[in-house]
Formats: sequence, structure tokens, C-alpha cells
Amino acid sequence: MNIDSTRRLALAWCAALAVPAALAHGEAHKRHGTAPVVKEQKPWGIAGEARGARTIEIRMSDQMRFTPDRLTVREGETIRFVVRNNGRLLHEMVIGTPEELAAHAELMKKHPGMEHDEPYMAHVAAGQRGQLVWHFNRPGTFQFACLLPGHFEAGMVGTVVVTPASQEKKP
Repeated sequence: MNIDSTRRLALAWCAALAVPAALAHGEAHKRHGTAPVVKEQKPWGIAGEARGARTIEIRMSDQMRFTPDRLTVREGETIRFVVRNNGRLLHEMVIGTPEELAAHAELMKKHPGMEHDEPYMAHVAAGQRGQLVWHFNRPGTFQFACLLPGHFEAGMVGTVVVTPASQEKKP
């Protein structure tokens, strides 16, 4: 076997090993068609219902920024995010903890073709809009980010501060 054949075989072997991991992760994020949203509790909340939710518009740009990039919501509040991609590139908005978003961004660099379809994610094509509805039932400081390769690293990150619900005064 010559050197070129050995290189091709090594590249094919590496690609074959990488594909199952990427597909497995992609399938974990993919809802099928009109399947109901699975409401799984996350440290930053749970999928919400649009009825009665407050609407906040988030704009994404090719300058790798969200506008606004800082939000404050109350614990127990449901937000309907209308996510507008004003750029020419594909962008996404993913809500999570700083640690979880950083880890997922690293995974996206290794597997850029991953598909996302979780209730805390909106993948939005250029010039389009998407939405996600999220119920913030835990106080804390969380983030939202675009995890497409290079976008997160360029600073396409925002902050959501969830303030604790006020304690009702007892007589």
C-alpha cells in the first residue's frame, strides 16, 4: 500500500468514527415533525406555553451580536422569544448555563453539521425568524448564545438574569 492509499484509508476511518457520534448527538436534539414538545426540567427552566407569555424580540446579526444582549425576567415568568436573524448567515439562539453552552459550542466545532431541535433552541436561517417559549422557574444568571462554529467564540452571547419571586407578606 502506498502513502496516498494509507492516508485515504486513515481519513476514511477517522470520518467513519466521527459520524456516529455526530448523528447520535443530532438525533438527541431532533423532534420529529409535529411531535409534542418534551418538557424536561433544566437548571435554567422548562419549556413553556405561548398563551399568556410575555414576548421579547431578539435580533441576531452577522456582527455576532444579539440585541438586546441582556434580559431580566422574574422567576415563574414565561417568555416567548421571537428571534429575528437580520444577517446573511445562519444563526441560532440556545439558552443554558455558561458551562453547558461552552461545552456544547466545543462539540459543535467538532461536529458542525449537528441538528438542533430542543425547546430551548431556535435555529434561524438568514433573513428569517423563529421562536422559542421558555418558562423560567429557577432564579439565577443564565446565558443565551449562538453555538455555530466561530459564533460563540466571536462573542455571540447574551445574559438572562432571573430574579427570585418576591415572597408574599404574611399577616
